[in-house]
Amino acid sequence: MIIEPWIRDNVCLNAHPAGCFAHVEDQVRYVTARDEIDGSQRVLVVGASNGYGLAARIVSAFGCGAATVGVAYERPATEKRTASAGWYNTQAFAALARDYGHPAWNLNGDAFADEIKDETLATIRENLGTIDLLVYSIAAPRRLDPRTGELYSSVIKPIGKPYTAKTVDFMTGEVRVETSPPATDEQVAQTVKVMGGEDWTAWVERLLEADLLADGFQTIAFSYIGPEVTRAIYRDGTIGRAKEDLERRVPILNALMTPVSGRAVIGVQKALVTRASAVIPAVPLYVSLLYKVMKSKGLHENCIRQIHRLYRDFLFSPVPAETDHRGRLRLDDWEMREDVQAEVAALWQRVTTDNVRELADLDGFRAEFLRHHGFGIPGIDYAEDVDR
Repeated sequence: MIIEPWIRDNVCLNAHPAGCFAHVEDQVRYVTARDEIDGSQRVLVVGASNGYGLAARIVSAFGCGAATVGVAYERPATEKRTASAGWYNTQAFAALARDYGHPAWNLNGDAFADEIKDETLATIRENLGTIDLLVYSIAAPRRLDPRTGELYSSVIKPIGKPYTAKTVDFMTGEVRVETSPPATDEQVAQTVKVMGGEDWTAWVERLLEADLLADGFQTIAFSYIGPEVTRAIYRDGTIGRAKEDLERRVPILNALMTPVSGRAVIGVQKALVTRASAVIPAVPLYVSLLYKVMKSKGLHENCIRQIHRLYRDFLFSPVPAETDHRGRLRLDDWEMREDVQAEVAALWQRVTTDNVRELADLDGFRAEFLRHHGFGIPGIDYAEDVDR
């Protein structure tokens, strides 16, 4: 079949298998062209099929030479639909890891479920013995609590009062003002239940109880802070409340892992184009402006560049990396530079539908969004019939 991007409300509903493979291969090529990192050798990535999780698995395997276990919940192809991008990404990673001689095991299932945790622990016990790094990178719309059977759903909303701001349809270039209603208390609680730190803690507890953590084990989860313009919808909104819960788990986990001298840490990442960020009000416009500014200053990083710097300069640097006052690793350091934020804020005030293509890197945002789904990759013949 001929596969073209099918986009609705800034969500891409299909993916291109050859394009996804090429996109993963490009990231592998970036990592293998750089010096080897003296890092972890037995790595579990929970949420391994897209964005930061996929990049972390690639850097672990192709940058550190690690054996990896990847957990993801992705949709295979059917007679009428392509597989999800994450499905194709995971298959591409496995094939490339095999070609390079890096052991890899994929588990497709709900990371919140006890069954997938049991299967993962069994895979580690049988093939690796222990792990020395857990990367937790889950961005899920729902969570079924395995203990109560209750289904929780996350929402992206402000808390306390409506949020009104500019946003952009990155496919058409239309800049408009949107208002998001505030979340209810129940919606806040459910978002924390889905996107907070409870499941991260559960993974570490299960691994520790099963004696599968090596001495000196590390675990990292990802957070975001961002600028004032998105604060009400992100950091001070429902997602931010969940990130606060994630961050407050760090001292709890560190105390829990004392027997193995373990370390838990939060990586505060920069704003990037991901499948999730594309649908958060105001964020596509902010990211498009940010890309324009950071590229002009030579500071831009995509997922693979950001995670490679995380491993090289923070997690596995010979010199202990600095943290902020809350013990977080600040990979958003370049984004939050005063000169960068001042320029973005000035552009934000000026941007309209008429000048957005001049002031913002809308083409770059759109191209990166499409690449996450295997479209717009150089060298791929999109007019060619492909097997899903």
